Amino acid sequence: MSLTKPRLSFSQIINMNVGFFGIQYSFGLQQSAVNPIYDFLGASPDQIPLLNLAGPMTGLLIQPIIGAMSDKTWHPKYGRRKPYFFIGALFCSLCLFIYPFSSTLWMAGGLLWVLDAANNTAMEPYRAFIADKLPADQQPTGFLTQSFFTGLGITLANLSLFAFQKIDFLKQSHGQIPYWVFGSFFLGSICSITSVLWSISKTPEIPPTEEELAVLRAEKKSVFTPFIEIFSAIKDMPKVMWQLAFVYLFQWYALFCYWQNASKSIAQSVWKTSPTKDAKLYEEAVGWAGLVNGWYNVVTFLSAFALVGLAKKYSPKNVHIACLLMAGLGLLAFPHIENQYLLFVPMTGFGIAWASMMGVPYLMVVNDIPKERYGVYMGIINMMIVIPMILQTTTFGWVLNHVLDNDPGKAISFGGILLLIACAATLRIKKTIPTDDDLAINGSGAH
Repeated sequence: MSLTKPRLSFSQIINMNVGFFGIQYSFGLQQSAVNPIYDFLGASPDQIPLLNLAGPMTGLLIQPIIGAMSDKTWHPKYGRRKPYFFIGALFCSLCLFIYPFSSTLWMAGGLLWVLDAANNTAMEPYRAFIADKLPADQQPTGFLTQSFFTGLGITLANLSLFAFQKIDFLKQSHGQIPYWVFGSFFLGSICSITSVLWSISKTPEIPPTEEELAVLRAEKKSVFTPFIEIFSAIKDMPKVMWQLAFVYLFQWYALFCYWQNASKSIAQSVWKTSPTKDAKLYEEAVGWAGLVNGWYNVVTFLSAFALVGLAKKYSPKNVHIACLLMAGLGLLAFPHIENQYLLFVPMTGFGIAWASMMGVPYLMVVNDIPKERYGVYMGIINMMIVIPMILQTTTFGWVLNHVLDNDPGKAISFGGILLLIACAATLRIKKTIPTDDDLAINGSGAH
């Protein structure tokens, strides 16, 4: 990559991140539609965490490997990161089309593994893409543009669940799964591939220098090369990333507690029902949960660019502390709200926090990462996300069953407590201030 990175216009930064929209639409369906599909197919509450193991396991395996591979990739026509965007989006699109045809619980669980692998293949290089393309002073805009598209994609996914449910001819079912679920997944299938193709066509990658190309060509590569690079990068990992890992342990465990139990908590507190008590009322609760989740993602994309200025003025660390505090208090209040419209109040703070979670932590660490290892370290950050998720999916079924009485409201309160612990852990992060030499390497301007 060239020594001085050219500054991009705001529209160019938007174009390079449009593909993130389609990827996040798919993740939105996973948050709000996959668990209700498991419910429709007869899953018991304590089975849900294990059925969600696909997301964290594929993230753990796929993202660091793709990151290490993309760091070592260059093709004059296809680039470094873009081939991975395209392959991931293509398989994601196919899986979204097939998913609502799941006829058994284990078919749905198996397809989720393929879908998550595809999503992670497409998403991982996007983080490195920002670091590749943007000078230091534009990186906050780049990373928080991804937060904007995260909110927009997940919003459309959740609102589609609510809107398609209102169309009369979609109220029938294919087996145990209502047709309105099919509409949301089919729309996601289109968004996934078209948005990524837009970014690929609009954004050229920065080619390596002759010296960097010589290094790439000289390296001996084998099937073990990505794994060797991952372990080497972990051994050399900056201290600030270890501190972020401790925050993520509580933050991402908590988020899975919310996503797995939101629909059932709303059904319990507002509709006074459950999936086994009244299936029709529970469908209404699922639709409302889609609207609530859609709202917090609207807040995410509305607040993402405001966080750019706040992060520059008050530091990324302080912004993230405030956001985690709002999210934790919101989840503590959520299961006690009986008025369906008041649910939007705590979710407003949660939405601002979600914008921070999707962009701000990368600003805490990016200046400590060697530029030739952007891909692998972005993959390792994802390992920090998915290890708590794996811990949650393998332990929370027992916690829910034996400690929380299979009560979805208690599960969400438990998540709120964990977010407050994550908030306290963020206070421990010591941020490295970039030197003038660092800024010269990454591009002019303050970070």
